Amino acid sequence: MTGMTIDEALAYGRTRLALSPTPYLDARLLLQFVLQRSHSYLVAHNNARLTAVQETHYRQLLQRAHQHEPIPYLIGSAPFYDFELEVNPAVLIPRPETEQLVDTAVQWAKTHHAVRLADIGTGSGAIAIALARQLPTATIAAGDISADALAVARRNASRLAPGRIHFYQGDLLTPLPSGLDGIVANLPYVTTGEWTVLADGVKWYEPALALKGGADGLDLIQQLLAQAVNKLAPQGAIFLEIGWQQGTAVTQLAHTFFPEAQVTIQVDFAGHDRIVVVMR
Repeated sequence: MTGMTIDEALAYGRTRLALSPTPYLDARLLLQFVLQRSHSYLVAHNNARLTAVQETHYRQLLQRAHQHEPIPYLIGSAPFYDFELEVNPAVLIPRPETEQLVDTAVQWAKTHHAVRLADIGTGSGAIAIALARQLPTATIAAGDISADALAVARRNASRLAPGRIHFYQGDLLTPLPSGLDGIVANLPYVTTGEWTVLADGVKWYEPALALKGGADGLDLIQQLLAQAVNKLAPQGAIFLEIGWQQGTAVTQLAHTFFPEAQVTIQVDFAGHDRIVVVMR
């Protein structure tokens, strides 16, 4: 039996993933992955037919996506800035809000001549790699409690920022020396209540270790701030991604540990509190 054409496969995929907010994009990414072809190839060869093996593989991936398994996990990669990161269920899928976190840290680092930076809870290595690519003279450390996450981060860094990042496994800042100019962290901040209503694709497939932040979502953030008292340089800064309702609470925590610090909140693209900056 002759297989579906590319056009037919995309139409079928869009129907199969109708409940997704981006059904056509999801179907296209899966088909590109199966065929190992670019978007432009799909457009130029829209009447080309899939082999039986390709069609079977495509249908299997559509079924998994229909059951809320995230597309980046199915294809093994996710975009961040202008590069592609390897991702798997050991690491969070990078979000656009985290690019804003990096932008803020990079802008500060360039104007303050910061050279010693740390990415805490590195996951896929997204933040550390972006920092390394934009700050060529910086020394960057990146840590995670998860050995599986660090393995992914190291593979990404070897391809995207070779030789630029020192990775370590450990509890937040504990293994690092003092004198850090900048600390950047996207730590778990989902509250116990929020966890119950998270999207199935997040709750079922992304690592709970990288999401759950305790009853108020601030367990790890509080621990980081406490450790930073003895790790941050006198003129250093901390950049934290937070939950949209946590701006006031994190500001209060920051002032608890750094009473003289300047603490500011930045909003994300939706106008929600998303980044807290603590300048010592």
